[in-house]
Order: sequence, then structure tokens, then C-alpha cells
Amino acid sequence: MNKVRQLDLSETNIAGLGTDLEKKVRLSAAETEKAWEGVGKKPGLRVWRIEQFKVVAWPEAQYGSFHTGDSYIVLNTYKKPNTDALLYDVHFWLGLETTQDEAGTAAYKTVELDDFLRTSAVQHREVQGAESMLFLSYFKFFTILEGGTNTGFRHVEQEKQFTPRLLHIYTLPSTTPCLPGKKPAKTLIVKQVPATTASLNSGDVFVLDGGKEIWQWNGAESAGMERNKAAEYVRKLDDERKGASVTVFDEREADTARFYAKLGGTSGPIASAAEGAARLAKATSLTDLNHEKALFRLSNAGGELKFSEEAKGKVKMTSLDGNDVFVFDCGVEVFVWVGKATDAEERKKSLQYALEYIKQNDRPPQVPVTRLLEGAENQIFLDAFDL
Repeated sequence: MNKVRQLDLSETNIAGLGTDLEKKVRLSAAETEKAWEGVGKKPGLRVWRIEQFKVVAWPEAQYGSFHTGDSYIVLNTYKKPNTDALLYDVHFWLGLETTQDEAGTAAYKTVELDDFLRTSAVQHREVQGAESMLFLSYFKFFTILEGGTNTGFRHVEQEKQFTPRLLHIYTLPSTTPCLPGKKPAKTLIVKQVPATTASLNSGDVFVLDGGKEIWQWNGAESAGMERNKAAEYVRKLDDERKGASVTVFDEREADTARFYAKLGGTSGPIASAAEGAARLAKATSLTDLNHEKALFRLSNAGGELKFSEEAKGKVKMTSLDGNDVFVFDCGVEVFVWVGKATDAEERKKSLQYALEYIKQNDRPPQVPVTRLLEGAENQIFLDAFDL
């Protein structure tokens, strides 16, 4: 696998209005962004990829598939039960190998889409490997593949054009530190990993996708649910390829040597389930997100913007004040709450201060960030407070 320069997450704030990047984006969009035409009129999901400062519709058949070298915008339009009002969640997702320009464009265009929706959307920043439960809930299969728009990625058409890829199939841990008792989305995570036996572990399922040949390898300690969902994903690939051959291997069976040979053979024992879980925790920073809750106030009531700690440990919703902006770090997610009576400066700088807080306090740079307005809070935000 080629080594690619990864995105500097500390540079993905959206406060730099008036910068050269914004001018490029505005020039590309001209007076009207055609991608937003007809958006937000009815419940449903829409996905776009950023390509050369432009917002390009992502094929619906590929919803749930994301590339490490790209940035995307995802809009979910929905209604609450027994209501007619349309509600919106808009996310910008950043692959770890996307360019700074693509990341900045996705962030800026997310704000533009919020403006188009009359500033009623809840805004989210998602980073590869640390996606929020809400974001994952949109997809039955959430797939992260190598490459991106700059690599000229195209859908597989012929086996001779296709480079085999090893896919790690797994589900998320059953609970989160911030929201005890809250289970993550029932989404199967599919992530491309180096195509060697060193990537395998006994606790998970792996699929070697060879285009017209697909091999599923079940770790000896993998869960039945993961095996079944992986098989469902393989059937999906089979349907797309219109007749691929499918072979299933179980780790403890003798014929697994045929599978290992396709990965260059084994150079040592297969990693245990515990080793696999430790790798996953490290890759997704889950072990770093068991963090004490903290609430901060952003206010210019004294004439200049000040960012100050409001509460720590136990944080109650009664601490919020509609005259100011609050940054709430609940551990697995950082929320930016914008009061109804805040002024333009506080609103404009709100996300910038949240991202600067993450950077200055050594929080995991990929922690999800959500910006929401007073009166439009989502359930995850409400559940994160102490009673």
C-alpha cells in the first residue's frame, strides 16, 4: 500500500471566510449552486462528493461507500412522528487522505447548504474512523475504500481492470462511554486493509474481493451476526458483478491455506481476537474518548469574544443560556450549541472555537463535531447531559 500524506485535521475549520479557498469555491459555484436544486423538499438521503471545488452527486447505488482520498457531504431530511415539518442533518465527511482544499470546500459547502435550508440544519463534521452513531445509522453497510477522485476511481467493470482488495468486516462496540446504555447503529463496517495475512484476526470476518471472484474468511471467534451480515454484503457484491464466484473459508478448516495463498502466504500465526480488538480500538481512538465531560461558553457580552469553562464532570442542560454559544465535550462527540439570541460574530466563530478547543486540549482530532441551534437539538445531544 502506497504511503499517502494524511489530512491535517487541525486545518479543517470553516472560519476562514474571505480566504483564497473561499474565493475559489465562490468562483466555481458562481451565483447558484446547482447541486442544491430541489434539495430538502421531502424526507430522504442525499450524498455528494467534492471534485475540484465542485459538489457532484454521488450515485445512489454507492450510498454508504466512501473513499479515503475524498470529502463528501451527506444530507438527511426527515420528519418527527406525527409532524409535517421537515428537519435536516447535514454532515461533511473527510477521508484521512483527502486534500486540504477538498476538506475546506466540503466544510464551506456544508455551511452554504445550511444557508440554502434557511439555517435550520444541524451541522456535523465526520472524520474517517470516528464517525458518529447518527451518521452510521443512515447506512446498512458503511464501506471505506482506498483511493478517491484524484486516483480516477471507477466502478468495477471487468476483472482485468480490478485490483483485489481485502475488506475487514466488523461491528462497533455495544456501548459508548458518553452515552451509557445507548447502542450504536446496527451498521456493518467494511474497511479496506492491506491485502496480507497480517491484517487478519480470529475475532472478525474478512472478504477478499477479486472482482469476479470473492472469498469470505470467517475468524474462528467471529460472531454469527457478523458472519451473516458479511455474507449479505458478499451477496450484494455478487449482484453488482452479475455472477461472481463466491467461496467461504472458516479459519479452523484445512482448506484455508488456499485463502492464505491468495494473500501471499502466512508469515506467522493469525492475530487473536483480543489483538484484533486492540487494533480496532487504537485505529478508531475509542480508548481515548473516555473523557470527562466539559462545557464551555463563548460570549462577547463584555465587548470581546471570550471562551471560558462553564462546568466539568456532571453537566446539566440548565447551564445553557440562549444569549451565548456553548461547546459541550461529552467524550465521544463535541457539540456546538448556538443560542437563539446570539449575535453574528458568536455564530460565525462557534465552530472555529470548538475545533481550536480540540486542538489545544489534545482531544482526538477525529472526534465528531456537531453544530446545532437552540430549539433544534437532536436526541443524542439531549441524552448526553446529566439529570
